[in-house]
Amino acid sequence: MQINISGHHLEVTDALRTYVGDKFSRLERHFDQITSIQVILSPEPKTHKAESTIHISGADLFATAEADDMYAAIDKLTDKLDRQILKHKEKTVSHKHGH
Repeated sequence: MQINISGHHLEVTDALRTYVGDKFSRLERHFDQITSIQVILSPEPKTHKAESTIHISGADLFATAEADDMYAAIDKLTDKLDRQILKHKEKTVSHKHGH
């Protein structure tokens, strides 16, 4: 799994890079066919925004999240992506079994 982290008008520090890596490694526990992840962090006026595109076998998943704190935005983002990955996994399993 390759994670590309970039910042718009924000320098991505080692602490942010480590935090994102730890959070996104959680996604790999649910679905091991993740090929790459693109994460964009940007401070917006009055809020922080985190968005991500995940390339997995069979689909590309996109999510965005906003919060008052960058770490909270990353938490919300990983929660959204976690739900999307589980939903995708359920779809592929049900299609394979003919239900």
